Amino acid sequence: MEHTDPIISSALVEAADQDEGEDFLAAGVELRQLSVDAHLHGQRLDKVLVQVASEFSRNYLQQLIDVGGVCVNGVQSYKQAAKLKAGDALQLELRPTAQSQAFAPQAMDLQVVYQDAQVYVLDKPAGLVVHPAPGNWSGTLLNGLLAMDPGLAAVPRAGIVHRLDKDTSGLMVVARTRQAMDALVQAIAARSMHRQYLALAKGTWRGTAQQSVKAAIGRDPRNRLRMAVVDLATTPGKTAQTDAYLLGQVPQGCLVHCVLHTGRTHQIRVHMASLGHPLLGDCVYGGPVVPGLARQALHAFRLAFAHPITGAPLAFESPLPPDLAALLADWGLRYNASPL
Repeated sequence: MEHTDPIISSALVEAADQDEGEDFLAAGVELRQLSVDAHLHGQRLDKVLVQVASEFSRNYLQQLIDVGGVCVNGVQSYKQAAKLKAGDALQLELRPTAQSQAFAPQAMDLQVVYQDAQVYVLDKPAGLVVHPAPGNWSGTLLNGLLAMDPGLAAVPRAGIVHRLDKDTSGLMVVARTRQAMDALVQAIAARSMHRQYLALAKGTWRGTAQQSVKAAIGRDPRNRLRMAVVDLATTPGKTAQTDAYLLGQVPQGCLVHCVLHTGRTHQIRVHMASLGHPLLGDCVYGGPVVPGLARQALHAFRLAFAHPITGAPLAFESPLPPDLAALLADWGLRYNASPL
């Protein structure tokens, strides 16, 4: 996951490839016709558009010019720097951006482990992005949730209160009402939601069979695309704790049970790498490539929390997915759930 701090961007799409022009102008269109006021005389076309269509970003409007979505005096203009004159007639073909459609319902096969009027518990497959973000404005779990349950459109973030990385599989809880969502967010903050993971990691285990990693996590100052264990005295970050329990090992690697006490971005992946045991398939943090494994070997197999309305204890377990089970079988190891 290991991520509980949702990040939602409200800005309009900031970039698009030139060869996406047909898609960019392929949806329903709003034709907006305007006349250039005297105070805009002599200004660039893109700057004028920012002022007359201020609900759109400058990058979006520049893309609109690039794909022929702007006419000046009835003629398509492809020059962002074209100077306009007072009285010029503009026509804008305003199309939905990829990001503006990010919260559109999209039917998909979601595995619901449990549901009632207040919550869903889902078993997320590896490869599914949880929330729309740059590069993944559609085809996310959020889109699937909105298609499965249109009522989630009235709940912030369609009820998503925590996330799993795209390539991490396993259990997640989703709120169906605002009341349930507020209670679940509070449970996460109070660390009363219990999340446990199974990881297949590189190498034979070092040290004692049970280890607790208490190491702050922040952006890697040498690579902003990664997270890293950091010294809070010199580098921004957040405290983090992961307990790791060795369940079995062979020369090719080890099976580890990880218990989260915090929910930082890539927490288990970073902490396991810091122990010298990066996850198999996790090339970002030094894990080896393994034939037949197309993602990091991490599965959220247990989830326990108090029902957000009734307070009743709820606990769920997900079996190892086929790719990880096959790898474990190749190693000759057997996994049996332990009552930690």
